[in-house]
Amino acid sequence: MAQNALSFGPFRIDLHRRELMRDGSRVKIGSRALDILCVLASAKCELVTKDELMARVWPNFVVEENNIQVHVSALRKALDNGQTGQIHLVTIPGRGYRLVDFNAPRPAAEGAQDSLSSFVPSPRSSIAVLPFQNMSGDPEQEYFADGMVDEIITGLSRIKWLSVISRNSTSIYKNRPIAIKHIAHELGVRYLLEGGVRKVGNRIRITVQLIEGQTDAHLWAEQYDRVLEDVFALQDEITMCVVGAIEPSVRKAEIERVKRQRPTNLNAYDLVLRSLPFVLGHVPKDSEAAIPLLEDALKLQPDYAAAHAFLARCLHPSLR
Repeated sequence: MAQNALSFGPFRIDLHRRELMRDGSRVKIGSRALDILCVLASAKCELVTKDELMARVWPNFVVEENNIQVHVSALRKALDNGQTGQIHLVTIPGRGYRLVDFNAPRPAAEGAQDSLSSFVPSPRSSIAVLPFQNMSGDPEQEYFADGMVDEIITGLSRIKWLSVISRNSTSIYKNRPIAIKHIAHELGVRYLLEGGVRKVGNRIRITVQLIEGQTDAHLWAEQYDRVLEDVFALQDEITMCVVGAIEPSVRKAEIERVKRQRPTNLNAYDLVLRSLPFVLGHVPKDSEAAIPLLEDALKLQPDYAAAHAFLARCLHPSLR
């Protein structure tokens, strides 16, 4: 391939002519959207951050983030116009964008370990709902499996402290056997929800599993057997059950994750240890002695979860 051309999937970008071709036919696309596409294609399907896009597409200019979103939306329409149902441009929430080349081979498990070792999940509690598998062998049941995913994503989105990945970003994994750790790495999420639907006659079985992305550990799993009468009522019922179970499961996992975090500043750790006798005394006067120690610890390490927790305890009205 010439230096002035880039290819991914069915697309080819001619940088000299500034043309986007799909299977030999020219695709209409705006100039700025093409600039963005060139940056993404040059990255060879790796993540490109929003800051990097701004720096390369709008050098020496200050632009609003929604400016990128407008052109990305136009680019997505040009790439994903319904011809194949495949999504070639995905958004990694809070991070940036990347292209997906369905023709490119997936990395082998051995070669992928280096990238996984640098896996940095979202700083917020985050979850992605993967496409449910239709295990009934009936293609007409695909709509039910897809509908379940949509309903669960909508339900989880109502949990304010939980960041939920959009279906557009997760649908690319449908019917693709990819390791959970790789998906968590690509999406930058802490938790993944996967499931399957099996229908026999008028009975339906739905299985759901909550998995921690970095460790591949199962945090929660459930199986629901129902009679299929009213599709929408059934979807609403299962969604309520799943969301109601996931919220406390993720909250518990987040608490355990924070407990496992060790302080990186030994002086901050020493200050917290010195405060413990006063914190555990449950006496207002003792709390007054612990507060300055904990505040000093947080100055040294602002993300010290235990220090925040003990300080909140000392500042509770019942001890003031």
